[in-house]
Amino acid sequence: MLATNGLFFMAVKTVDLTTASSIMFLSPIVVMLLAIPLLGETVGIRRIISVIIGFVGALVIVRPGVIEFDIAMGFLLVATVTHALYQIYTRQIRVYDHPLTSLLYTGVVGMIVMSIIVPFYWQQPTLSHWPFFVLMGMAGCLGHFCLIRSLRIAPASVVTPFSYTTLIWATGFSYILFDELPDIWVYIGAVLIIASGFYILFREQKVKQSG
Repeated sequence: MLATNGLFFMAVKTVDLTTASSIMFLSPIVVMLLAIPLLGETVGIRRIISVIIGFVGALVIVRPGVIEFDIAMGFLLVATVTHALYQIYTRQIRVYDHPLTSLLYTGVVGMIVMSIIVPFYWQQPTLSHWPFFVLMGMAGCLGHFCLIRSLRIAPASVVTPFSYTTLIWATGFSYILFDELPDIWVYIGAVLIIASGFYILFREQKVKQSG
């Protein structure tokens, strides 16, 4: 989660929130791909097709060769992988750790790593910055706890679709706070990615019910 947050923060310096959130929707697709080597799961032709559609959606957003590639897009693509790994491992340890314990481990590791890195990039914050730091910390803590808790009591196929509402919040906040709106291609790519993710989750649920 530390890597995911760090990469996301670096990306949104130059990429609007809606575009960044749309690319992060690749995470459920990456979860399915990583489940093959990590969990020994098999993937049928239908899910392979849905994965291809999802990555086509990502290409529509990034548009390599059409617009100049921004390294921030690369950060976001890597962040989808680290976020997928986080979801897989959170799901695996749900029977061993309480959500608060998992949240504590995440915070402690993040504090230790960032304490080593921060001195090299330190900039003295002003008093006006501190309310935002507090709000960001509280929102992040609450969000991580809810994610851990939800994955503990419900399958990922039930939890993950709710993450797609991020597109609504990201677009709204991006417009209200920063007066930013992405172009139409970002929304087209997001629709492809979301449709792909929903289909994968639907197939997983159907397979579990039939099994």
